[in-house]
Amino acid sequence: MTSGSPAQLSFYVHVPFCATRCGYCDFVTYTADELPGGGAREAWADVLLRELDVARRELGPREVATVFFGGGTPTLLPARDLARVLEGIDARFGLAPGAEVTTEANPETVDPAKLADLRAAGFSRVSLGMQHVAPHVLDVLERVHAPGRPVQAAREARAAGFEHVSLDLIYGTPGETAADWDQALDAVLDAGVDHVSAYALIVEPGTRLAARVRRGEVREPDDDELAERYEQADARLAAAGLRWYEISNWAASDAARCHHNIAYWTGRDWWGAGPGAHSHVDGVRWWNAKHPTAWAERVTAGEVPAAGREVLTARERRTERLLLEVRLAEGLDAALLGPHGSRAAQRLADDGLVVVRDGRVVLTRRGRRLADTVTLALDDDRDAARAA
Repeated sequence: MTSGSPAQLSFYVHVPFCATRCGYCDFVTYTADELPGGGAREAWADVLLRELDVARRELGPREVATVFFGGGTPTLLPARDLARVLEGIDARFGLAPGAEVTTEANPETVDPAKLADLRAAGFSRVSLGMQHVAPHVLDVLERVHAPGRPVQAAREARAAGFEHVSLDLIYGTPGETAADWDQALDAVLDAGVDHVSAYALIVEPGTRLAARVRRGEVREPDDDELAERYEQADARLAAAGLRWYEISNWAASDAARCHHNIAYWTGRDWWGAGPGAHSHVDGVRWWNAKHPTAWAERVTAGEVPAAGREVLTARERRTERLLLEVRLAEGLDAALLGPHGSRAAQRLADDGLVVVRDGRVVLTRRGRRLADTVTLALDDDRDAARAA
């Protein structure tokens, strides 16, 4: 696809299998009914290893700083399959000392023995899909885990020796009350994790949730309620020592941050392996064939399994950098802004949406809730000479 520099690389590994599909989900996932016979699931690790061969051929030597197994439900597969892929990355590229290795996990698909196997294989971080604790909220989301299972799984992960444990939450589900959300935050804090991700519910087109909203069975998430939930979460998490470092992410320390996601947000290179995975290397972006069969056919033929690709212009790279960096607690490098953007930053500061200090433009708590508005204002400079 493109020849890489010797700079460090990240790997995203997509496991597209789920036991069931949640009503709000529009990710590239497949249930057993959609892949009859289970052959695609059983062959996934073998094909993934062949894609790693393709990646090594295309990129050359690149030390790997972070690896993230996402999905889907990676832990629906045997721990040995995930371990084989991690070993394959190390064998072909080499993991950097102290490399962060994360797997997402459905709480119902792990137990102490499986968590111990993953930890022994080199996984250092686990991100558990909690979403909520209120049964009626989980019903709307069509989540199948028992309300208390994510907290229990988080404790089991700690006992297994994982260095970092994260819980993922969703707020703003139709029918959720402020008390429900407070209960979810209570559970997260009781679990003693060192990382929390909390995302506003988005009704994605084509999902079962979108169909229910369209039929009037449930209402759209309310923007004012979403803002209140966000501030509620930020206040509770901050009081417990979990500091925001990206709009939707909080960590107890710098080490507890998800460094794989930071690689995305700061425009570094990553190879996405697996059906539907996205990659970005040296300003070239591509995305793999979505269906496991089409993906496997291309990989088996020794091809990069891309369904499409684009080369980002300097202007597009600058815009993406602005869009992503402004979401970080460290803020946006003010040097990226042209004259219009600089004036906009001052107006935004006067409105209490950002602060400008030490050459960085940093969102306030209120600004975080209006991040899209802030980004549009800062990116309104059309001076092509400022492109980087």
